[in-house]
Amino acid sequence: MIAFPNGKINLGLRVLGKRDDGFHDIETVFYPVAIYDILEIIETDRSSFTSSGISVEGLSINNLCLKAYDLLKDNHPSLPTVAMHLHKNIPVGAGLGGGSADATACLRMLNTIGSLGLSAEQISEYALQLGSDCPFFLMNKPCLASGRGEILREVDIDLSAFSILIVNPGIHINTGWAFSALTSYSSKGGLENVIVNPVTTWKQDLHNDFENLINEKYPETKRLKELMYTRGAIYASLSGTGSTVYGLFKKNNMPDFHLPDSYFAKWV
Repeated sequence: MIAFPNGKINLGLRVLGKRDDGFHDIETVFYPVAIYDILEIIETDRSSFTSSGISVEGLSINNLCLKAYDLLKDNHPSLPTVAMHLHKNIPVGAGLGGGSADATACLRMLNTIGSLGLSAEQISEYALQLGSDCPFFLMNKPCLASGRGEILREVDIDLSAFSILIVNPGIHINTGWAFSALTSYSSKGGLENVIVNPVTTWKQDLHNDFENLINEKYPETKRLKELMYTRGAIYASLSGTGSTVYGLFKKNNMPDFHLPDSYFAKWV
C-alpha cells in the first residue's frame, strides 16, 4: 500500500500563551501544498523500517511512522507485522509538517491493512498523540487551527491566482526549542478577520510570531523573505517555526531565483 503525504504552510501564526499542560495555545491557518513524501507499507513476517531521500536526523526508532505503528499496536494487538519504507522529499524541521503528514498517513494505512475499523474521529485522537498538527492532515483543506493546533475549522481561501515559491535553506529547527525560546505572546486572536482580507493586505497585517526569534538566530531566513519581496512577492513569510520561507507571486510573475544548490526550492 502506498500513500503520498503532502506538506503544509502556515498562513500567519499567533502564539497566545502557555497552557497548564505544557503546550501553547496558538492560532494559525494550515494550508496544504503540493510537496509529497512517499510512504509504502506492506504486511510481512519481519518488521522493518527503511528510508531514502532527504536524510532524517536522529535514530530511525524515533520516526513518527514507527511511533504511529506502536501506538496502534498497543491498543490493537491484532495489527499485523509490517515493513515500511519512507522516501522523504519534504524538508525536515522546516515548518512544512512533513513528519506529521507521514504519521497521519501511516495511521490511515494501518487502519486499512489491519482492518481495525477505526472512525475518522478515532484516528484523529491517535494522530493528536503524535503531534499537534497531525489531525489537520486528515482534513487536508485550508483550516483555521486553534488550541494546540488540533481544533480545526475549514476556511475558504482561494490562492489560485498565485504561484507559491517554497524555499528551505537546509536549517533544521526544533519546534520544542522554538516554543521554549519565545518570550512574548500575542495578546489576542482574530486571525480569521485578517485572512479573509485581500492578499495585498497580508504583508501589513498577517504575521508569524516566530519570525523575529528565528531571523535573529538564523539571518538567512530574513534574507530570503526580503529577497522574495524584492523580486515581486505579494506576500512572504516564515512557515511555522521555520526554517522554510514561502512567497506568493502572481501567476504571470514567477521570477528566477539563483539559490545555492543545497537549498530546497519549489514552485507549487
